[in-house]
Amino acid sequence: MSLLGLYLPGGSMLHRAPAATKLIGLVALALVTQLIPWWARCVLLVLVCGLYPLARIDLRFALRQLRPLWWMLAAIGVAQLVFGSWQLAVSVVVTIGLLVLAAGLVTLTTTTTDLSDVVVAALGPFRRFGVNPERVGLLIALSIRAVPVVLGLAEQIRDAQRARGKTLSPRAFAVPLLVRALRHAQRMGDALVARGVDD
Repeated sequence: MSLLGLYLPGGSMLHRAPAATKLIGLVALALVTQLIPWWARCVLLVLVCGLYPLARIDLRFALRQLRPLWWMLAAIGVAQLVFGSWQLAVSVVVTIGLLVLAAGLVTLTTTTTDLSDVVVAALGPFRRFGVNPERVGLLIALSIRAVPVVLGLAEQIRDAQRARGKTLSPRAFAVPLLVRALRHAQRMGDALVARGVDD
């Protein structure tokens, strides 16, 4: 099962850091990666990996977050090599890995409730324009929790196809994943309606 979206309790400095600070840092990191060369992105990747031991999280445990993405990263890297350059391939692959690991670090050290509370507080001033901050916060919380579910479904489909000895074609992978994801979304929607949260 994917580790994305899971919270690991702890008392490290990163666990104690405010959720707002971590979210702002994540957004800033995403912006900075678009302004720096490929080698600087590699340096940032090493730095983010170094934050995991600081948070008292085993780096091998953290790298498992990338396991469902290896095939996608490989495909993107090959495409960039064919149609671009090796620098572009490194930039794109490293950036995706960097942001996934950084986002994983945030969700591993921050509860979903704290993250959604930050979103609700940030959107408070927009209430006068008809924005419902609580509903947006709920959407964010559900989205974070859906990430490990969808990635877990992807792993199940790949494992089932390998067990049957079938080659993994994009269509044979995408169709069952879409069907299972829609079924999960339907069950989630039914549960919310049953609890009085309408659309």
